[in-house]
Amino acid sequence: MAVRSAQDDGPTSSRWDGGAGKADFNAKRKKKVAEIYQALNSDPTDVAALRRMAISEGGLLTDEIRRKVWPKLLNVNTNDPPPISGNNLRQMSKDYQQVLLDVRRSLRRFPPGMPEEQREGLQEELIDIILLILERNPQLHYYQGYHDIVVTFLLVVGEKLAASLVEKLSTHHLRDFMDPTMDNTKHILNYLMPIIDQVNPDLHDFMQRYICVYIYVLPRWGTIFALSWLITWFGHVLSDFRHVVRLYDFFLACHPLMPIYFAAVIVLYREQEVLDCDCDMASVHHLLSQIPQDLPYETLISRAGDLFVQFPPSELAREAAAQQQAEKTAASTFKDFELASAQQRPDMVLRQRFRGLLRPEERTKDVLTKPRTNRFVKLAVMGLTVALGAAALAVVKSALEWAPKFQLQLFP
Repeated sequence: MAVRSAQDDGPTSSRWDGGAGKADFNAKRKKKVAEIYQALNSDPTDVAALRRMAISEGGLLTDEIRRKVWPKLLNVNTNDPPPISGNNLRQMSKDYQQVLLDVRRSLRRFPPGMPEEQREGLQEELIDIILLILERNPQLHYYQGYHDIVVTFLLVVGEKLAASLVEKLSTHHLRDFMDPTMDNTKHILNYLMPIIDQVNPDLHDFMQRYICVYIYVLPRWGTIFALSWLITWFGHVLSDFRHVVRLYDFFLACHPLMPIYFAAVIVLYREQEVLDCDCDMASVHHLLSQIPQDLPYETLISRAGDLFVQFPPSELAREAAAQQQAEKTAASTFKDFELASAQQRPDMVLRQRFRGLLRPEERTKDVLTKPRTNRFVKLAVMGLTVALGAAALAVVKSALEWAPKFQLQLFP
């Protein structure tokens, strides 16, 4: 049973009511709820419209709606949930002790004031869901931070539905995090700097100087500040659960690489703070590893979607580095979520939305990027990036068999 009340859900940004007053806000909300249920009740379900609702301002609004829409976005049959109990999973699983430790540390992920007995019961359910998914999918490997994603689904949709949704998510969107090594996770992190470079070359160059120091100490980990953001879908670093589920609406409706675009817009939003830092490893890393809790989430979500349309992963792959492997990843298996009609492909929804925001005269212009210059420093740095394999975008072609087997203490 889900434990969060729909009444607890509210707008995640003041932009949702636009300052127009409570009546106008309620009218907009009521209209959007009606549109969501119209899409749900269509025959067949209008998944493209549900994606638009999940992406657009305010997201899916309530947990009651999420329980109906999230399965549609993931193409999950809610009438056939996996069995939760049996087979003595705790005795059989090699991951049980690590999962137990992580779940015990997850107290702050539960609603404040929740009775201890209820919270402990949910933690037991959380352990069971994780172990069940790992048993049913032996190609997947547990990683620290996975429980932060699972607990979000547990709190919103309840145990049985959470097991179905997270299992589908684990074999698609999260697939590259669940490899025996973290190579593909590092490749995904390597998308971050090319995105920033497209929008703000000066910020990119400043950060590259910091990263060049970092990779000398920890090769290929200059963007490690964003690791917990990426592999927990920001669930570990955001304290307000409303913001977490708003982001999950967005990510579930989009391409698996959308979280790295959202990470990039957070860095871009904090440009002045970064530039005011001493350009050294400790200062920049400390600043960026702390996410402000009062971000303008709706603005950043919109910005991330626009950047994805302007700079799709395939384009960034060509700029950042040569592609390395011809194997599949979460990005390439995303076709499982594309419906037959071109209008119902998630990326098409984003492209249509982006074009709809532009005036006709702007639709052929690059409206987000700053003028680019032919900078020798940039070319040298990009050469270094290629040499190191920061080829971010081997992600587009990386391994299908995967998940981190080492247990680094990544999170407090």
